[in-house]
Amino acid sequence: MSGTLYGVGLGPGDPELMTVKAQRLIKNASVIAYPTLAGAASFARSIAADLIRDDAVEIVMDVPMTTAREPAQKAYDIGATQISETLDNGHDVVCLCEGDPFFYGSFMYLFARLSKTYATEVVPGVTSMTAAAAMTGLPLAARNEVLTVLPGPMDATDMANKIATSDSIVIMKVGRHLNKIRNVLSDANLTERATYIERATLGEQRILPLTDAPDKAPYFSMILITKGADPWL
Repeated sequence: MSGTLYGVGLGPGDPELMTVKAQRLIKNASVIAYPTLAGAASFARSIAADLIRDDAVEIVMDVPMTTAREPAQKAYDIGATQISETLDNGHDVVCLCEGDPFFYGSFMYLFARLSKTYATEVVPGVTSMTAAAAMTGLPLAARNEVLTVLPGPMDATDMANKIATSDSIVIMKVGRHLNKIRNVLSDANLTERATYIERATLGEQRILPLTDAPDKAPYFSMILITKGADPWL
């Protein structure tokens, strides 16, 4: 019989924010898989490091740092092949994924390749978005508010149009797109209502008004915007 593939959400970075189920699966795993970015140390693995067995086999998927889709897709093809060989030998595989596997999560690419052939279970995790809201003390949505989640790389005009029709906005993957995002929010007169946060829940976490944010932002940063008065009062 084939093994089972588990896509395990690790949460935003603080190991204490992993679910009990995620911790149990990782502790018991004889085979784990996780992505790295361009040969760097794996952030996903670092979150779960204290739970990983010393004798666990590790499948490392090295994803190139490029905006082109083909190199990343090839990396997941190779990873899926390695995982499938392990599953065919009857071993379960626990795949580590930062945040939540189905919210901008890397595991969804493996899920697409393997879930139709192998038993697969997705274990949700705390998203960086909800973690950032908790760290900043900014509720994301209340009553009938519309919450919009936008990726930083999107076109400036498209971003402005989405923001115009939303009550609360989360902009993910800020990174090198920070200046463009600043301009969009300035044109919409929302700069003063925007909060910048990077590396939420980690020791190096920073929370600042967007007006005080650095000129350059890391990939693990986001911006939260609420337009109206506090609706929860």
